[in-house]
Amino acid sequence: MAALRRKFGEDYQVVNTNRAATFSAPVKKKRQRFVDKNGRCNVQHGNLGGETSRYLSDLFTTLVDLKWRWNLLIFILTYTIAWLVMASMWWIIAYIRGDLNHGHDSSYTPCVANVYNFPSAFLFFIETEATIGYGYRYITEKCPEGIILFLFQSLLGSIVDAFLIGCMFIKMSQPKKRAETLMFSQDAVISQRDGKLCLMFRVGNLRNSHMVSAQIRCKLIKSRQTPEGEFLPLDQCELDVGFGTGADQLFLVSPLTICHEINPKSPFFDLSQRSLMNEQFEIVVILEGIVETTGMTCQARTSYTEDEVLWGHRFLPVMSLEEGFFRVDYSQFHSTFEVPTPPYSVKEQEEKNSLPSPLSTPTPALTDSYGARRDRVFSVDCINTSVERGRQGGAGGRLPSKLQRMSSSGKEDLQRKVLLLSSQHTEKACSTGDLPMKLQRLSSSPSPGAQNRLQLKSLKVGFEPMTQSTGDLYQRSPPTTLSPTPVPMHSPLLSAGGRLEDNLPPKLRKMNADR
Repeated sequence: MAALRRKFGEDYQVVNTNRAATFSAPVKKKRQRFVDKNGRCNVQHGNLGGETSRYLSDLFTTLVDLKWRWNLLIFILTYTIAWLVMASMWWIIAYIRGDLNHGHDSSYTPCVANVYNFPSAFLFFIETEATIGYGYRYITEKCPEGIILFLFQSLLGSIVDAFLIGCMFIKMSQPKKRAETLMFSQDAVISQRDGKLCLMFRVGNLRNSHMVSAQIRCKLIKSRQTPEGEFLPLDQCELDVGFGTGADQLFLVSPLTICHEINPKSPFFDLSQRSLMNEQFEIVVILEGIVETTGMTCQARTSYTEDEVLWGHRFLPVMSLEEGFFRVDYSQFHSTFEVPTPPYSVKEQEEKNSLPSPLSTPTPALTDSYGARRDRVFSVDCINTSVERGRQGGAGGRLPSKLQRMSSSGKEDLQRKVLLLSSQHTEKACSTGDLPMKLQRLSSSPSPGAQNRLQLKSLKVGFEPMTQSTGDLYQRSPPTTLSPTPVPMHSPLLSAGGRLEDNLPPKLRKMNADR
């Protein structure tokens, strides 16, 4: 235990699977299981009527399926009755021929020598049937009916021996007892593995002989009602334990943990820790394989009810490395320990993850502090003209059709519309007066026959919307490229009087002075 605590931490705690000691859930009324823990199915067939004769048509299988006490009773009764009947026939032959009255007459030749009464006839049959042959009692050649009865006795004895001895041999060599050395954990657990919620249980093989082609399957037994109103008692549903990936094919030389991933295709997709207490289901586990020593197919079964499924637990490791071999500690085979596990179902987790994050949406506090939602404002002064001095660049020198229609309406028309739009919002737009003088002269010089080009750009710094005017003159010769310069929205507009440079920001005045 100290080594396990060093491996898993000081908060490690082994959980005993005894319900009376650890599980504090409300006690439920014990209900009938469909399959017992030892694999026996609790199903009885009644009211067969005339269908009982079907069992006699397959008499050998019927005898093999009987319990051992009935097999032994049938075995003893069959031989006893056969011996008594055949001994009676030999006595009848001796009685009809009168051999019983001339038993000690040396001059008389009987059918069977030294048969005087029924016990002597019974001993003769036993000696003949068991091929003991003491030599004191024997058939003479003067008794043809005795020879015929002897042939019939040999045939009947061979048939009875083959039937009953074969039935007992099959009964003894059945691999049901081999299933006793295949172990299943007392409880199943639900916890996360590789970031996914999984239902897990453990299987083990106590013998050194292997189970060839071992395969495991799981069935969920649960009553349900169809949308049409049909009630299906004990409906069977398949649980995927790795059929598509080959994980259901086991190399069972050491205890293995079988895992069922709970996903949208799983019947436990909406199962949570709370709903587990109110559910009623049974998980039937079937392990099949070929016994290596006999070559016969063996099947081991067990089941887990909802009370035997532990949420937020994990199995205790039982493998350890020794010098030259691996050691399996079966004393910890059924032990589990608690691990952090979300109490929600996979369905609830997926719905929670699909919801948008609250950080990505504006909060009401921010909306109230900054007022109503503001639209972006574009400066009309960004409408510049350029002279097209040739068709250099092909189609790249032409404006899009939408911008051509906008420029054809005139610069004055667009100015009135955008100024009206900007007056309805609380934002402040930048004017070309905030730009250097060289850019102002370029933007104020009209060029006849030129196509107007509209470029609208905006920047957003923090939570305060800002707009900028690029004055990007797209001229062919000489090309002039200016990068957009963001202007704070709180800068005052140019006044009617005074020099234009007096109202420029310090940075732009410095740029203008350098130019």
